[in-house]
Amino acid sequence: MPEDFQPVKSAGRTLDLLELLADQPHAWALGDLARALGIPKSSLHGLLRTLTGRGWVRTDDTGTRFRLGMRALRVGAAYLDGDDSVSLLAGVLDELSREFGEAVHLGRLDGDQVVYLAKRESVHRLRLYSAVGRRLPAHATALGKALLAGHPDAEVDRLLTWPLPRLTPHTITDRRPLHAALAAVRASGHAVDREENAEGIVCFAVAVPLATPAVDAVSVSVPVTRLRPELETSIVASLRRTVGDLTRARGMLTA
Repeated sequence: MPEDFQPVKSAGRTLDLLELLADQPHAWALGDLARALGIPKSSLHGLLRTLTGRGWVRTDDTGTRFRLGMRALRVGAAYLDGDDSVSLLAGVLDELSREFGEAVHLGRLDGDQVVYLAKRESVHRLRLYSAVGRRLPAHATALGKALLAGHPDAEVDRLLTWPLPRLTPHTITDRRPLHAALAAVRASGHAVDREENAEGIVCFAVAVPLATPAVDAVSVSVPVTRLRPELETSIVASLRRTVGDLTRARGMLTA
């Protein structure tokens, strides 16, 4: 991008508004939005009226509280429909879901966060809450650590935003322990999140080497109440096998 490029202020405000409504999907009052975004109420009101008229934002019956509208779904769905990795890895997610009956996710590294691109629900009543499009700090998830491990430590330090947020008492937040955890991922070929993102949940993940460094990873999440050593061993083996089979098959097709 040219150094003298000047962002379009109105476009930036529009994107800031939509991203806030997506990241915190509750009903917002005009004043709360104005304070959160640092936009004058008068300017924000006009922006909201425009987006409401186009279906990007919706209001409640009083017209005073705002959420994302249906039109936003169109963009997210189009992104997933056009993403080759999501369709390519659908079979891997299905196979892992059938084998273990636990929550399975496909995640992508986006800066210092991981975004869920696809999921398969657990068949059990006790399950992890998640949603496609949800963003989580990469350092606190198995998906994120599997992908961060593909970068040298110095690059990891540049990717992450310090100080690292602590999600649970188990979250790694310091450089040296995180570097040690990523070294363990590189040595073993898989990542583990032991209640670092959500208390009571352990997650196992492997990166999918469709690019170098990998940007996508697949995980299986299990409540600690159902996790046994033999199940952990089986999950890790299946993750490595299913992802490995897929990437080998893809390599033969493109060779």
